[in-house]
Amino acid sequence: MSYISRTIFAAAIAIAASSASRAAPGDEVYARPGTMAAAPGTRLNLVCMGTGSPAVVFDSGFEDWAPAWAVVQPRVARFTRACSYDRAGSGFSDPGRMPRTSVRIADELRAALRSAGIPGPYILVGSAFGSYNVRTFAFRHPRDTAGLVLVDGDVVDLEPADLQAEDNRGAVIIPPALRACRDAIAAGRPLPLLPSRPGRPVRTCAQTFFRGLPEDQWSPALNAALLELARTKVAMYDSDISEMEQTPADEAWLQRHRRSLGARPIRVLTSLNHGVGHLELRPPETPEQHAYQQVIAQAQARVLTLSSNARQIFARHSSEYIQFDEPDTVVDAIREVFDQSRGR
Repeated sequence: MSYISRTIFAAAIAIAASSASRAAPGDEVYARPGTMAAAPGTRLNLVCMGTGSPAVVFDSGFEDWAPAWAVVQPRVARFTRACSYDRAGSGFSDPGRMPRTSVRIADELRAALRSAGIPGPYILVGSAFGSYNVRTFAFRHPRDTAGLVLVDGDVVDLEPADLQAEDNRGAVIIPPALRACRDAIAAGRPLPLLPSRPGRPVRTCAQTFFRGLPEDQWSPALNAALLELARTKVAMYDSDISEMEQTPADEAWLQRHRRSLGARPIRVLTSLNHGVGHLELRPPETPEQHAYQQVIAQAQARVLTLSSNARQIFARHSSEYIQFDEPDTVVDAIREVFDQSRGR
C-alpha cells in the first residue's frame, strides 16, 4: 500500500462472511510455505505455478506479501511460469539482514530465484512499494530483466520535490506505530488497539496488512493464516519498519542509478486512486484530490522514458489494488509484455 494510506491506516475491514463467495479458487496455497529458496543471509518463500519462460515474478506493496497476487497469478500461470514471494521477514520467509533496502531486496530475490532453479531473464511485476524493488532489480541486473509491469507503483523518486517531502513523512510517522505492535508481540502482550474511527469497527495492528484483514476476496482459511502471522511474527514488523525507514534512501538510489532499459517492454498501470485501498472509501472528489492524482499519474508516466517500448495504461474503475479490482487489466498487460519479450 502507498505511504499516504498507510500513514493513517486507512485499509477497510472486510466482512468475513462474504469471503467464501468471492475468494480466489485454491488460494489456500498462500496459507502455507511453498519453496524455501536460499539467498544471502536468509531463505525466501516462493510460490510458483505454471511452466514456460520468461518467468513472471511478482513483488508486493508495503506490508503485503505473496497473497496480494492470489487473483492474477493463477491466470498468468496458464501461459508461463509465475512466481510470487514473501520478502525477507514477511509471510513465511526467514528474517533477513538489515537494513531492508531495495538493493538488498532485489539481490536476495535474484539469488533465491537462482537457488530455486528458475532461470532469467524475468518479467518483473511490482505493486506500490514493490515498484522500487523491481526497478532496482532491473537497474542492477538488466540481463536478468525481460520486462517490467508496474501496478500503481510508488514513484516518489519521480515526483516534484514538494510532494516527495510530503510522501516521505511516512518514513517518520509509520515506524513508531509498527514498533508498538512489534514490541507487544515480543513481550507476549495483546496487540494495541488502533485509534477509533466513527461508525467503523475497532481493530488492532494485525488487521492493517494488505488493504485490511480479513480480505473479502480471500478464503476464510487464507485470512486465518495471514491474521495468525500478523499476530505472532515479530520479524515481519522488524522488516516492515526497516523497509519504511529506508524508502528515502531507496529513492535516492533510484535517482542516482537510473539507466535505459533499451527496448524491453514496460507497462505502467495507473489507477488515479493512488493511496486508496477500497473504492468505496475513496476521499471526496475535490480539486486538491484531483490535482494530487494527476501529479501521481504524471510521475508514473516518467517511468516510460526507461524504454523505447513503454506504455501507460489507466485502470478507470480501480483502487490502487488493480490486481483485485481490475485483474483483467493486470493480466492483459503482463501477457503483452510476455509476448513482446519472447519476440525480442
